[in-house]
Amino acid sequence: MYVGVDFGTTRTVVSFADRGNYPVVSFFDRLGDSLDYFPSVAALRPDETWDFGTAAMDDRPGVRFHSFKRALAAPDVSNDTEIESESVRVRLMDVLVGFLSSLRTALAEESTIADLLAGDEIESAVVAVPAHATSAQRVMTLEAFQRAGFPVVAMMNEPSAAGFEYTHRQGRTVTSNRTQIVVFDLGGGTFDASLVEVRQHAHEVLDSAGINRLGGDDFDEILKDMCLEAAGIDEGTLSPDAEQALREQARQAKEALTPQTRKITLDVDESIVQILVDDFYQAAEPLVERSIAVVSKLLDDDTDGALSGLAGIYVAGGASSLPIVPRMLRARFGRRVHRAPYPAASTAIGLAIAADPSSGYTITDQLSRGFGVFREWDGGRRVVFDPIVSRHEVLPAAGDIRIERRYRPVHNVGWFRFAEHSDLDRDGQPVGDIAPLGLVLFPFDPALRDVEDLAQVPLRRADDFPVVREVYTVDPNGIVHVDITDVEDGYTRTYWLGQSGERAKAAITQPA
Repeated sequence: MYVGVDFGTTRTVVSFADRGNYPVVSFFDRLGDSLDYFPSVAALRPDETWDFGTAAMDDRPGVRFHSFKRALAAPDVSNDTEIESESVRVRLMDVLVGFLSSLRTALAEESTIADLLAGDEIESAVVAVPAHATSAQRVMTLEAFQRAGFPVVAMMNEPSAAGFEYTHRQGRTVTSNRTQIVVFDLGGGTFDASLVEVRQHAHEVLDSAGINRLGGDDFDEILKDMCLEAAGIDEGTLSPDAEQALREQARQAKEALTPQTRKITLDVDESIVQILVDDFYQAAEPLVERSIAVVSKLLDDDTDGALSGLAGIYVAGGASSLPIVPRMLRARFGRRVHRAPYPAASTAIGLAIAADPSSGYTITDQLSRGFGVFREWDGGRRVVFDPIVSRHEVLPAAGDIRIERRYRPVHNVGWFRFAEHSDLDRDGQPVGDIAPLGLVLFPFDPALRDVEDLAQVPLRRADDFPVVREVYTVDPNGIVHVDITDVEDGYTRTYWLGQSGERAKAAITQPA
């Protein structure tokens, strides 16, 4: 069986290939009710056991972790990152693996494809990450899926997958004169947009942009705060459970909104509060405006004829079901705005299409985030940024991108300050969304190879250190690692950028 898994901030959706169709999997809770998603929720029980998904949503005692995927977007995220709820701290990676393992079990035992999986195990899975995801987020997502037992064959950017679903459903809108689409993907925690060139089943991503922390959770928070203000209640007086219950109420009320809805009614601390929908929309407009500004920049729509080749703007992602989102998009871009029939499932369906070898769909994607290293220059008198990989670098369908630097160092210890960025200014310096990937120290002086803490070694200048080679590799999933090698004797250290120091230190090749 071929499946696509869209691991979302609030909901995880799974689709599978079925003879040219790509239905969404439903999951059953303990009462036998079905959901077309697996809730992205974890619960740590008083006896130190964990529940995930539908089992974590019941009213039994426990500390709940909601929207934990958002922690992956932190600039300094790594395998050592911890998340906190109700003063309880746990490792993010442990929660990710536990959640995805539970998802894998639920598919086999408590889903609409459980019987099918009994005779046809999952052969390949394609999973998604935000287009704007850092290398660390990509490698942690991939590692968590693999540790949970999913046979991952590819990782796709979320809007790229939704683009497959658009072509599958609405390919007639793509003509010889209008061959481009913009995928507007507003999920529970992130926003991404991609400009895609479509030639029948062949897709080429021309550019991508996004906002790592903009999604349905932010709209829920606005509505929750408006209700507290209307009730005259200080948020600090609510218990964590009461606050989360109100946030969940806000989410359900938001998702139930239709263009005809005029009032939102919520129960706040045993008081009934009503919010005018127009007031909520007015408060939410700045969030939507931020996403529209990204699309405008992506299209460069201030240029004459910028929209002439555009077949449509495809509105996908669970949070895009809020009526104000397509309304504001249409006010800005006109009738070319198309709303996905199943916005929360578009990405999962596109992933299943990608996983299906008989679909014939192909993608040529871009890295979407540039990468480089801050280096000491002029004998250490200043620091400059060396851009290694452009954010417009085309990702290979197979194999890796390989970039090499070779030089003779003048210091005994190399300090590498790696970073990803959303853009460069005219001087080649990173601007916009910058994500540091950590500090790497390398012993240019062979006598320092056994020193555990190179940061404590005083810098010493000399001109007789061995020649060093840096090799940067970007795989088809956009994951970056670097090999730093003493060319003279072959001593190498390999670093998976964005990962913990322990993993990097373990990847050392001693000279023969």
